[in-house]
Order: sequence, then C-alpha cells, then structure tokens
Amino acid sequence: MRAIEQVNAMQAWSREVRGRDGLRVALVPTMGALHEGHLSLIELARRHADRVVVSVFVNPVQFDRADDFARYPRDLERDGAMLAGAGADVLFAPDVGEIYAPGSQTFVTVEGLSQPLCGAHRPGHFRGVATIVLKLLTIVQPHVAVFGEKDYQQLAVIRRMVRDLFLDVDIVGAPIIREADALAMSSRNRHLDAAGRVAARCLAGALDAAEARVAAGECEGAALIAAASAAIAREPLARLEYLALVDPETLAPVSTLGESALVALAVWVGSTRLIDNRVLVAPVTNTERRSA
Repeated sequence: MRAIEQVNAMQAWSREVRGRDGLRVALVPTMGALHEGHLSLIELARRHADRVVVSVFVNPVQFDRADDFARYPRDLERDGAMLAGAGADVLFAPDVGEIYAPGSQTFVTVEGLSQPLCGAHRPGHFRGVATIVLKLLTIVQPHVAVFGEKDYQQLAVIRRMVRDLFLDVDIVGAPIIREADALAMSSRNRHLDAAGRVAARCLAGALDAAEARVAAGECEGAALIAAASAAIAREPLARLEYLALVDPETLAPVSTLGESALVALAVWVGSTRLIDNRVLVAPVTNTERRSA
C-alpha cells in the first residue's frame, strides 16, 4: 500500500492509474479511527474498481463544536496497518494545510437536504461535508465513491451534489454494519464507557420498536415515533436530540408510512452523540399479493 500526503502526488497517481493503465479507481472517504464498518466499505469498493484509495482526513470544517473536533479519535499508524491488511492500494492522508490552504474561500452548500435532521442541530455541518467530499472527488478523480448508510443524510446530500454539479462519479451506499448487540459501528463508540455502551443499545431498540409496530400493521407516523421514543425514554443515560419519520428520498417529514419511510434519530449518551436509522417498509397484504 502506498501512503500519499500531498494533493499533487495524489493527482499524479490517479492520472497515471486511470490514464496510462486504464484502471477503475474507487474512493472511500473516512475521518480515520477505522473499524470493521470501514473495512466493509473497502470490500465493497473493491467489487466496483481495480484500485481503492482510502482518504483519512479529520475535516475541521464539518465540526460545529471545537471540543468535538479536538476529541475526535485519531490514530493514523493503526489506520494504516488496518488499511494495508484490508487490501487498500493508497492511503491518502493530507494535512489541513493541504486541503484548506491559507486564503481558502470556496465552500459548497446543498440546500434543502442539508437542513433537517442532523442539519437542524449541527449548523454548517453539511456545508463542511459537501466541501471536503467535492475536494476529494476533484483530487482523486474516482470512478466510484463508497459511503456508509449509517450517515444516511450525508449520503443523500452527496448524491444530490453529484447530480447537481454533473460530476462523473458513481456514489455507492453501503449497508450499516452493527456490533453483536446491534449498535451501529461508529468511531465515536470508543468514547462510551461500560455503562454508556450498554445504554447505547437503546438506539437499535428504538428502531426495532418502530419496525415491530409496522409489522403489526401500524402506518401512522405519530404512533411509530411514539414507539421509538418510548424505547429511548426508558434508558436514563440517553437524551434524545431528534427522532423523525421522513421520506427516504427528500428527507421531508411524513405523517404516514406509505410504501416506505426512513426513521432517523440522534441520541446523546453522556457526552457522546450517536446516530442511527432504518428504512421501514410497509408489509404486503394478502390482497396486494393476489393482485400482483
């Protein structure tokens, strides 16, 4: 595996691999602190391309709080070893000065999709996400880029940006990878102490509760949200930031399930903010089966 820190060196590598060698390149953008969920993105990327570039960059522009940026876990040596073992071809790890040179004034805002859910609670977050992703896509010039569906809103924002700016790259979403107790894998999980780790199970429990109501025939959004909220309320260490039922494409709130809807939530467990989501699909009735 090759490690690259400079933008011009990354661009040169990509030009050579894409141009002279005619190979397909995949990009997996990360902020490091890698775990098995990230490795699943690399595995998926490998199925779409001949070469896989993994970026590790803790992007200061997407943090709405300086303390959150400061405490975000960093271990580039460990990340590099994991990437080499996972078969990544390039680790692209630029420093902040490479990406945001002195005098940088250009940022990207995706209106609409950036505003609800996490966007309503983290001002400027998706402006930072869209900006760094566009920079990485411009530098690496991948044929495909892979993002995890745990950050569902982020994936929606990036897909919208790529469509709106006519970028020649395929965006692939990867399923959420979960721990044995169903907690969605996240770099932030390492901030949880033993009690917090147990308490964090309430996120998956909330999604399970909503899904169980759907399986029982419930389609009213208020009832689904109430079932999920109750699961969070039963955990004394958890504090609900938001819980919403939205259209999976537009992220606009919905009052009934319809064919499908996304339930998304953010929960604080102590000083650690966790997110999760699940697409709820209405069960097919016997009448619908016969008519099909």
